[in-house]
Amino acid sequence: MTADRAALWADLAAWRQDFHRNPEFGFEERRTARLVAERLRGFGLTEVTEEVGGTGVVATLTRGTARRAIALRADMDALRIAERGARPYRSETPGLMHACGHDGHTAMLLGAARLLAAEGGFDGTVRFIFQPAEEWGRGAQAMLADGLMARFPFSEIFGLHNMPGLPIGHFEARPGPAMAAEDNFEITLRGRGGHAARPHQGREVLVAACALVTGLQTIVARRLDPADIAVVSVTELLSDGTRNVLPGLARILGDARSFRAEVSAEIEAQMRRIAAGIAAAHDCAAEVTYTREFVPLVNDPALTAVALAAAGELFGAGCVRGDGAPVAASEDFARFLDLVPGCFALIGNGAASPPLHNPDYDFNDAAIPHGVRFLAEITRRRLPIA
Repeated sequence: MTADRAALWADLAAWRQDFHRNPEFGFEERRTARLVAERLRGFGLTEVTEEVGGTGVVATLTRGTARRAIALRADMDALRIAERGARPYRSETPGLMHACGHDGHTAMLLGAARLLAAEGGFDGTVRFIFQPAEEWGRGAQAMLADGLMARFPFSEIFGLHNMPGLPIGHFEARPGPAMAAEDNFEITLRGRGGHAARPHQGREVLVAACALVTGLQTIVARRLDPADIAVVSVTELLSDGTRNVLPGLARILGDARSFRAEVSAEIEAQMRRIAAGIAAAHDCAAEVTYTREFVPLVNDPALTAVALAAAGELFGAGCVRGDGAPVAASEDFARFLDLVPGCFALIGNGAASPPLHNPDYDFNDAAIPHGVRFLAEITRRRLPIA
């Protein structure tokens, strides 16, 4: 049986817009997961397991007799961002929207499942993994902790993410380190607050905090090898002061990105040293909390070459790039690549698309057919019929 492609694309766009209208935060994707499971069963898939790692869904499709299994993965969660714009399917949940395109990723993987169930063309087993809580950096680990690999084994894995600025029908995949690790930090400065008119009677921390924000910028500029890619970003500075009160407590929060564990360790060490020194110079105390949320995403070179070849055949060689620069954003698909080889690729969301994590962003439904066709093609290449 051959899927009616035009009808399929129309259905997937409608489903994507429904997911967009009803966004759900990480580990709260109950409606999304329920609809995903219902549709998978409607395609004729009989092995559909819900509540994997909380709200994850895993479906299995087998054709032929080969014993090899691969996995295709999409994320389902939304972000705590208030959506702008007047599109007819805009978010109906205040303060929550699909600002990263996970609604589109979910639709594309549903489309691949429907296409492969209808048309086959492969010999082996495909695991369709619909993952919760990617934005937290917790969803992949939650599914793994719930026995994903033992319950639904596979030997390699593939995933897609839309990319604003990349034209529709274009494809990028980089072998080796492709996306960064993300570390989070919080530095608390403690002193003694007081009257704004009498600073000499206290040990206020705001000047120290400002010096520390500036000092942290020297980690990348002066403490790391220029050949290493790294970013240290302060994103929040909070204090307990007010207009005429000097604060006695300040909190500095942010994140750091890198591509090697050694660089991450050096960033932490330098951050602790700088915080202690600046705190001492301003007669206050510093406490540093440093956590590693995402590991670096490292694509398997051989499977990346396969993905590029598949995309080249589908989209044309001029629309495919395999030598792009690493991306400093993070992605917890990397947790799967720590265990099995695979490839995580970027697919165009349109040259004029607003950026990810922006209140004006929207997934471009014109990208859906390209993503579905790629996921089906990579399945047939990795599970060929003898």
